[in-house]
Amino acid sequence: MKIGQLEVFNLHKLIQDKTEYTNFIVSEVNDHALRIAVINGEFHWHKHEDCDELFYVLEGELFIDLENNETVSLKPGEIFTVPANTMHRTSSNERTVNLCFEKSSTNING
Repeated sequence: MKIGQLEVFNLHKLIQDKTEYTNFIVSEVNDHALRIAVINGEFHWHKHEDCDELFYVLEGELFIDLENNETVSLKPGEIFTVPANTMHRTSSNERTVNLCFEKSSTNING
């Protein structure tokens, strides 16, 4: 059975005590993974060659820097999709919690 199937999770409880960077799979749906991430600072530049990546912010403000020098700002309740093969990095100025939806077998290059 895949991670998260036939289980109830409270996303807020999974990360309530996390203050350092963390990013882990909460559940898998078909060939995709739902990840939850806590970030307070900056993640490195990277790309996903074979899939898009959708971000959904639960708490705080997430910045997504794109390879064309554009920066997207996401606040709670907002989503943004980074197309496959697009260099990007995420950052925040405070503890920020977001969900990512991407292929389960995603390779991060960058």
